[in-house]
Parts: sequence; structure tokens; C-alpha cells
Amino acid sequence: MARSRPEPVQVVKQRRDAALKALVDGVPYIGFLGVRFERLGDELTAIMSFDEKLIGNPRLPALHGGVTAAFLEITSIIGLSWSMLWEDLESGAVDPERLTAGHLPRLPKTIDFTVDYLRSGLPRDAYARAQVNRSGRRYASVHVEGWQDNRTRPFAQATGHFLMPRRDG
Repeated sequence: MARSRPEPVQVVKQRRDAALKALVDGVPYIGFLGVRFERLGDELTAIMSFDEKLIGNPRLPALHGGVTAAFLEITSIIGLSWSMLWEDLESGAVDPERLTAGHLPRLPKTIDFTVDYLRSGLPRDAYARAQVNRSGRRYASVHVEGWQDNRTRPFAQATGHFLMPRRDG
């Protein structure tokens, strides 16, 4: 019995990148904050490019605490959604061509989100990665860390609990 040829790597990468772009573009606030996501395999790194509008205390200067919290929450929600979407993309359950703002899967809803501010966010680019600790049919728990110059010295971290959207099918 002949095996079907696997898809070329570039086609698979383009499909994954298009799905991630559709997911991120579906949340306008992500664009307002200037957050983008880089993907290596199934791992996402959020990058919030520095902008003067993100400063909360101009005397220090330091990133606004609400901006920091929003950055971490966005990273958590997109990371959690990406992990769900990744499974569906790889299994063929989702057609990446249909992923547009109108056909995106519903995002998880925040139940609670606790931020630990470890030090002031400096006026420079920030990075974050989310780790899904538990993801079930109804509930998920996510831990996220944000850093700037040195990943081993996070400036903030958070833990969030999310209500998972119903998965049709």
C-alpha cells in the first residue's frame, strides 16, 4: 500500500503562521498594545514593542501596571487558544483557509488572573511565554512570565484560570 507524500515543510509553516495571525488579529487590543507573537513549532513568545504610550510613571520611567497585566493576560489567552487550535490544525479538524475574524474559535474567558509585579518594567521591549498547567473541557490553568533583557529575571509573572469555550463537534 502506497503512503501519501507529506506536505512540504513550507506549506505546513505557512498554514500554522496564517492560523496564528488570524487568532491574534481577532483581538484588536493586541494590536493597540503593539504585541506580536513569534512561533517556533508549537511554542509562542509574545513580544510587546516599547512605545511611549505604555509608560505609567514618567519619572522612573516604568511601564504602566495595567499594561503589564494586559500583556501577561493576552499572552495567557493566546497561548491557551493556540494550544487548542494547534491540536485541531494538526489533526485536520480545522481548515486554516476558513480562519478569519468571523470564523475563529471562541477564546477562553478569564475567571481570575493574579499578577506578581517583581520589579519595574523598563522602557524597552518586553517578552512573555505562557505555560498551560492544566487544560480540560471546562477549565484551564495557565502560568505566564514576562521579562525584558534576561529571561531568568522576570519583571512580572501571573497565574490565570480560564473558562474554556464549548468545542462543537
